[in-house]
Amino acid sequence: MNSKLHRILSAALAGGLLAGLSLTAMADSNIDLVQALVAKGVLTEEEGALLMKGRTNEVEVQKKKESKSWTSRVNIRGYVQNRVTKMIGDDGDNPRNPVDLWSDRSVGTDDSINADKNFLIRRARIIVFGDYGDHLSYYIQPDFNNSGPSSGQTGYVQLRDAYGDINIDKAKVHRVRVGLSKVPFGFENLQSSSNRLAMDRADALNSAVRDERDTGAFYYYTPENIQAMFKEINDKGLKHSGNYGMLALGLYNGQGANRGDLNDNYHVVARATYPWKTETGQIFEAGIQGYHGQYVPTIGRYNSAFGTGSSSSTLSSSTGRSTVAGTTSAQPIINAQNAKGYEDQRIGVSFIMYPQPFGLQAEWNWGNTPGLDTAQNRIEDKHLQGGYVQAMYKIDNFQFLDTNGTLIPFIRWQYFDGYNKAETNAPENHVNDWELGLEWQLAPEVEIMAEYHRMKRNNLVTGNRTGTQDYQSFTADALRVQVQYNF
Repeated sequence: MNSKLHRILSAALAGGLLAGLSLTAMADSNIDLVQALVAKGVLTEEEGALLMKGRTNEVEVQKKKESKSWTSRVNIRGYVQNRVTKMIGDDGDNPRNPVDLWSDRSVGTDDSINADKNFLIRRARIIVFGDYGDHLSYYIQPDFNNSGPSSGQTGYVQLRDAYGDINIDKAKVHRVRVGLSKVPFGFENLQSSSNRLAMDRADALNSAVRDERDTGAFYYYTPENIQAMFKEINDKGLKHSGNYGMLALGLYNGQGANRGDLNDNYHVVARATYPWKTETGQIFEAGIQGYHGQYVPTIGRYNSAFGTGSSSSTLSSSTGRSTVAGTTSAQPIINAQNAKGYEDQRIGVSFIMYPQPFGLQAEWNWGNTPGLDTAQNRIEDKHLQGGYVQAMYKIDNFQFLDTNGTLIPFIRWQYFDGYNKAETNAPENHVNDWELGLEWQLAPEVEIMAEYHRMKRNNLVTGNRTGTQDYQSFTADALRVQVQYNF
């Protein structure tokens, strides 16, 4: 084949490819192909220029179109948590005092509200997020395995997050988050459940905001050097809480996630946190936060006492109590002056020594909250305080078969002397728990966690079982296992 015919065929082939493929990536590759043919002398520069004529501009136009398309700005990730619990010992075997852990329905005895407890999908979440332009970031997260309206029902979809970050400057130093999102109170509350070390958040701080989220507007100030520090903590896998600003200030409804406002009163929250690194490379973080508002509790009938009395029935309008067959039930009374809410305010402190390899994490808070006074059968203004201390040790490059992962053993003590305002009737809750656990990250996409949990706390389920008194204190031991996969 002579050189002239060779060039003609090559030019025809290149021209056909350029004409048939219009996607930006393929166009870039075809331009590279023509340039390579010219460089090798297969095509002359004139022939190459003729084929390239107009193509460069087309590529630029296509890139601009794609940059404006929402499909180029969408990211998707998610995770699923599978749990199973084995109760050990006989501390929780009293049928008159059932065991329920309000944060995990896989924990319980044969006499608890959901007696048949084996495997449980704790969370199944898919997250859609991204940036649209320089001044808007968005984040939407539904949960596909919430509890249903009846006991034992799961698989109900509920919105967990739906917000936009309005970036006032391109460096994202100043931003305003509007929508349903986490309320910036506490460190562990802000940690994703996919990133948290312990099975559940500590009651003392988690009781501040139901589901850690609410609808509102929050301003975050994060200087670029602090953004870089947050990124370093996250990239090193040190169990960070995410970027919720060095300083935060916000207004939110106050009733919790997926619940409307009930009193036309805003909650106000403020937080300050500061990370720093020593000369040895050890990273620390310390923070302080607080909020104030008026909270409207939900009330309902509960079993306030149990006896073996006669089958007679009595009702007292002044106390809200009624007795049937020896079982006394009651509906709490709300004082007239509290019809629009009770004082709901807290202040908390946080300290984190990130695991490099040894780490510490501790938080404590104090405040006022609505709470049930069972003696008076009234919701009253109550005081609370509590927190937790956690120690951990990070072991990298743990090899087993074909895996090269990370082990993190930990021990945690949590204490709470207060009330859970978001549960029906805002019942009293005394917690004095110990947890000893181990997380094994086989790979970034798979984590296995097991812990021994020594529980001493109140059962917060209302209307647990006929013939049992609600909100009793119980002591129980459990072996809890979770398998999480990320995608």
